[in-house]
Amino acid sequence: MKIYGRVTSSNVMKVLWAADELGLDYERIDAGMTFGVVDTAEYRAMNPNGRVPTLVEGDFVLWESNVIVRYLATKFGMGTLCPSELTNRADLERWMDWQQTTQNPAFTPVFWGLVRTPPEQRDQSAIDAAVKQSIAAMRILDARMEGRKWIGGEELTMADFPVGPNIHRFFNLPFERPDLPNLKRLYDRMCERPAYIKNIASIPIS
Repeated sequence: MKIYGRVTSSNVMKVLWAADELGLDYERIDAGMTFGVVDTAEYRAMNPNGRVPTLVEGDFVLWESNVIVRYLATKFGMGTLCPSELTNRADLERWMDWQQTTQNPAFTPVFWGLVRTPPEQRDQSAIDAAVKQSIAAMRILDARMEGRKWIGGEELTMADFPVGPNIHRFFNLPFERPDLPNLKRLYDRMCERPAYIKNIASIPIS
């Protein structure tokens, strides 16, 4: 198994976290941004979007980070990371899609504005607006976490991997945030897991 992608990508992080929680044997290959690779003909033949991550397992190639997480959890973690019961699985997949459709679009302008834009070029009003949207999204997840240890309930599941990178950035980037105790407990619980520390919490935000 090969996973193409740089360790600083939030989309790569979620896949690596899942793979390590499952104890999978894989080779990670640097790709994206300064590493290049993604614009080569060989890579575009695997992933026409030219983005990371891309998973290669024998003759099977898969892209889209949340789909890769689903695939790994279904193939290697059925009954644990991926519930075998359909309605439970659909509930988790809903939150995985929510990460892509609600949380990530709100938070990405915050990250790019504060991390990847030089201070003299930042649009602070746009960053402030994105912070408000991000907090609103995180309040939804905070409410979900009331009385729960993980998004799915008592145990770690595939629903937790997609939100993991942005939760780390949310609590560590320099902006004011309200007290979100349920979300903070989730983050603290994530930070107790060696695979999360390795692939997310210990990686410089860049």
